[in-house]
Amino acid sequence: MTEQQIQHKRIKELEEEGYYVIKLIQTNKNGIPDLIALPKNCDALFSEVKRPLQKVSALQKYRIKELKDHGIKTEVYSG
Repeated sequence: MTEQQIQHKRIKELEEEGYYVIKLIQTNKNGIPDLIALPKNCDALFSEVKRPLQKVSALQKYRIKELKDHGIKTEVYSG
């Protein structure tokens, strides 16, 4: 089984347990684990950073709604 297949299996397991799972591809911290699994109504904050007057894309709006529906705090920050 490849690492990708194992990750896919673990993501599916965690989502079935009620977690909101994100596969981290690139972060500002070296050595961060591959997946983040957030339980419902946790205190995490997701911040979408935009330049002033820059619009949030349809996909970003969808993801923000998905996070909010899971009880996770979100914001769009433009300084």
